[in-house]
Amino acid sequence: MAITASDVNALRQKTGVGMMDCKKALTEANGDMDKAIEILREKGMASAAKKAGRIAAEGVVDSYIHMGGKVGVLVEVNCETDFVARGDQFKALVHDMALQIAASKPLYVTKEEVPQEVLDKEKEILKIQAMNEGKPEAIAEKMVQGRIKKYYEEFCLLEQPFVKDSSKTVGQLITEAIAAIGEKITVRRFTRYEMGEGIEKKKEDLQAEVDKQVAKMKE
Repeated sequence: MAITASDVNALRQKTGVGMMDCKKALTEANGDMDKAIEILREKGMASAAKKAGRIAAEGVVDSYIHMGGKVGVLVEVNCETDFVARGDQFKALVHDMALQIAASKPLYVTKEEVPQEVLDKEKEILKIQAMNEGKPEAIAEKMVQGRIKKYYEEFCLLEQPFVKDSSKTVGQLITEAIAAIGEKITVRRFTRYEMGEGIEKKKEDLQAEVDKQVAKMKE
């Protein structure tokens, strides 16, 4: 069955989910609107998107100190009610965010937070790298788009693979939590400290130490 733009828009109005995801759901459902809504709900997308416009002013500020005191993180994660903020499931999610930040060193919460000047500079560097590999300028431009996605995955918290389960991103983990808890959840801000950061000293493999700590928590 052909999926029209009006069908996609109608599903978007009902669920609040993005156009591309609505089109995929309708295609999977062979144009059946109710089935498409069910598909989106099963994926936790519809409920999460519908909550996106709500106000999340409650929440928790959590900390994670790496054993030995070499890495420290403070993170604020918001939800809608104090009841949810005091719940074990929400607190566990917040602590996972602190652990993620300690292990993966993000610079921003979302890719939209990356300053334009930083993005422009990164694209310039990536283009030069591609051209130094012998690629024509037109091909180099296309390669930059793919490589900038990797930049987001490295430095933007919600785009990073989740340290406890790399099959999903941190953003997907939060979407799942929204569907399970039933409230809007957002990571508002974080600060990461690393002992001696900015001071010239002998390099230590802090990433390996954090990875060991993550492995112990999985056991």
